[in-house]
Amino acid sequence: MRTVEQILSLMGGASAAAAHCGVGTEAIRKWRQARAIPPRHWPAVLAATGLALDDLPRADADPTTTPPQEPVMTPAPNQTADAVPEGATACLVLGSGAVFWGHGFGAAGKRVGEVCFNTGMTGYQETLTDPSYAGQIITFTFPHIGNVGANPEDVETTTAAALGLVVKADLTEPSNYRATRHLDDWLKSNGLPGISGVDTRALTVLIRDGGPPNGVICHAPDGVFDLAALRAEAAGWPGLEGMDLAREVSCRQSYSWDESLWAWGQGYGKQTAPKHKVVAVDYGAKRNILRCLADAGCEVVVVPATATAEEILRHSPDGVFLSNGPGDPAATGEYAVPAIQGVLEAGKPVFGICLGHQLLALALGAKTYKLDRGHRGANQPVKDLATGRVEITSQNHGFAVDDKSLPEGVRVTHVSLFDGSNEGIACEAKRAFSVQYHPEASPGPSDSHHLFHRFTGMMAAG
Repeated sequence: MRTVEQILSLMGGASAAAAHCGVGTEAIRKWRQARAIPPRHWPAVLAATGLALDDLPRADADPTTTPPQEPVMTPAPNQTADAVPEGATACLVLGSGAVFWGHGFGAAGKRVGEVCFNTGMTGYQETLTDPSYAGQIITFTFPHIGNVGANPEDVETTTAAALGLVVKADLTEPSNYRATRHLDDWLKSNGLPGISGVDTRALTVLIRDGGPPNGVICHAPDGVFDLAALRAEAAGWPGLEGMDLAREVSCRQSYSWDESLWAWGQGYGKQTAPKHKVVAVDYGAKRNILRCLADAGCEVVVVPATATAEEILRHSPDGVFLSNGPGDPAATGEYAVPAIQGVLEAGKPVFGICLGHQLLALALGAKTYKLDRGHRGANQPVKDLATGRVEITSQNHGFAVDDKSLPEGVRVTHVSLFDGSNEGIACEAKRAFSVQYHPEASPGPSDSHHLFHRFTGMMAAG
């Protein structure tokens, strides 16, 4: 059995070991203190050193060992070996070399992207079809996925945007009166592979401590996997930073939208007497955002992400909405920022959400950066600095606006109570404001619906 120090030396030192395992150096300090390596990191250590499992120091190897500062998790069978476990029909392979084995469901095949986690307890169908999840494999921390089935009303876009999903338990049977099909059937029809039987707690901790890793989800019903190729594919994926995905998920041509919010027993409504005309720039717009605009009294015209200021203003809007979307805002900003600046110069009220918030900030002269972990879930607390009110919000983003880069005349309006990152800005001189979170709350709480009426109030003011 090797000591922790010997293993760190084989891996090239503490910093290199941290990089291999996707953790910070603080985690390595805890390894040294405990004289043991938590089992969730064994696959990465074995891949980096070529050692055998028996070579790794265990917490119970030395009775004089100082107890670790965090629990050492019991090794899960799907995390410890390259040999395909009996009955395994799917795997999740990370860029570090770690492998999570499980049972496949949904579509057969493989997809490569960024592995993230979502803490929401409801709305998995809305989440999987949210264009902001383009390029991502979603780990659901809530164990009961599939219990509301699937239906044609709860989609946020026609084509599923996420790459796949990771869950702990096998999909549950539908038990909701609105379900029209089994989730597994819906996933197959949308080309989405899934894996169950994964220790999602261990995977979530890995993402929390080291940031979202690259990964490949592979569903092979025959149980045959080329791990070397999958590891190479995961390690070689370039990551979301610098990637413009908005262009891929945006509409290709302009269209009108008049459908309003869903009501029990009635379904979706229709806006027949709009008071304001809004052009919504589609960087990956969710349908429920468009419904909220219509419900607030707006005639909505949706235009592609690449629309110029001239093309936007040609519709003679009372205001311009900048939608959510995926990818790196700096990459999308190459074509979006000049268009937004042209709209601002025309004096039109502007409201942005999520990617639209980041792009507005860039257009005003600020900068964005990639978060270490990102915010994804329907339980994110945000403080309104003007009122002191705390709103529980729905969020899905991996990039953020840098507060320190905001120019004079642009103020911070909202902050995250999780990590203090920026959640909103406003520029009164340009009649523009934006928030990082999703006030349409699909899924999630409706604490922030008032922002749509704030936007219509700006347009009514002329």
